[in-house]
Amino acid sequence: MSPTEYTSSELLICLASRLMDDRSTAFIGTGIPMLAASLAQNMQAPDLVPVFEFGGTGAILEKLPLAVGDMRTYNKATVASGICDIMETAQRGFIEYGFLGGAQIDAYGNLNSTAIGDVLQPKVRLPGSGGGNDVGSLCWRTIAIMPHDKRRFLQKIDFITTPGFLHGPGAREDAGLPPDTGPYRVVTNLGILGFEEATKRMMLLSVNPGVTVEQVQESTGFELLLADEIGVN
Repeated sequence: MSPTEYTSSELLICLASRLMDDRSTAFIGTGIPMLAASLAQNMQAPDLVPVFEFGGTGAILEKLPLAVGDMRTYNKATVASGICDIMETAQRGFIEYGFLGGAQIDAYGNLNSTAIGDVLQPKVRLPGSGGGNDVGSLCWRTIAIMPHDKRRFLQKIDFITTPGFLHGPGAREDAGLPPDTGPYRVVTNLGILGFEEATKRMMLLSVNPGVTVEQVQESTGFELLLADEIGVN
């Protein structure tokens, strides 16, 4: 592999890492979010505070944890607590970013990681929420990381595991969720998407190298809003 070549996963890791601000708190899941957090600590965010579901807070990610309960999530950590303490920390508003994945997402950032098809008789049973609902409900800004195609980006998802903006402006608040929280970015193999302030609908912000706006729209099962200026990552 030449220095200019990279895999789709490596690109996702780099894009996600750039979204982590120094001295911020970030709820980190298994896989790409861990790699992104480790990269961020080594680049622009040396004082990033990773938060892991099973209690590790503020670890230095010198080696990749195998899962959110791995001992490496406590490496040189500032706090070693437990899952109830972590969820309470999010509920009290102390976790700024939450990284999520899912099998399906809609225009308002609602995520499905429960089932494909009828939830009572599903075609495919997925892992379920884990901490996903808590992260999407309570963190200030959530970032979804997922492949981009029409099977995943749907007008209507089969089940809402993790709430985004539900059905539009004011819906989160009406459901009893904290105000000023919700989806922030969606990072995919095609580009980075955000959400328009007025309508809360998904909006294309930038495309990855070699990708066109038309390709992104063709890979999306609903009409995307477009930023005034579409950047290149």
